[in-house]
Order: sequence, then C-alpha cells, then structure tokens
Amino acid sequence: MSDKVNEQELLAVLAAKTKVDPELIKRVLKHEQTFINNAKADSKGDVDIDNDDLVDYVTGQRDVKLDELTVETILDAEMDYLMDKGLAGYID
Repeated sequence: MSDKVNEQELLAVLAAKTKVDPELIKRVLKHEQTFINNAKADSKGDVDIDNDDLVDYVTGQRDVKLDELTVETILDAEMDYLMDKGLAGYID
C-alpha cells in the first residue's frame, strides 16, 4: 500500500462500503499486496494484475474465510477509493 494512503481511513471507507469487519479487510489487503509484490513486470515496467487471479490467490489463503464475491467487492471498493484519491488507475 502506498505511503500516501491513510490506512485507517481506507479501512473505514471499505468497511462502510462492504459491511465487512475491518480486520478481515486488512487481511485481504495484506494478501493483495503480497500478490502484487510477487507479480512480474513487463518490458515497460508495468505490472498487469488479473483480477480473477488475485481473487483466487486471496481466497486461497488459510486465514481468509471470505467468499470470492466478498473479496472481489473489497478489492473493487479499494480500487474505487484509490482512483478517487488519484493513486491508481486501470491500464487499457
């Protein structure tokens, strides 16, 4: 997660949007970060993350007891938050 992101604010926004316990959200985001950190960059240095692969990775972690739809909802809400803050975007 970027240093520019206020983690408490992010967790509060995601919990309000998704109605999921902030501790569970924190766990999902931790595994998401691990997945992204392990992703390989292309020749331009861009990292293309397949959302389905990411959701499968997160739901496959033993400490995540959430279904795929819930994890996807959390990740989508996080992306909305980051895009609203100008910290992330999609690559066409």
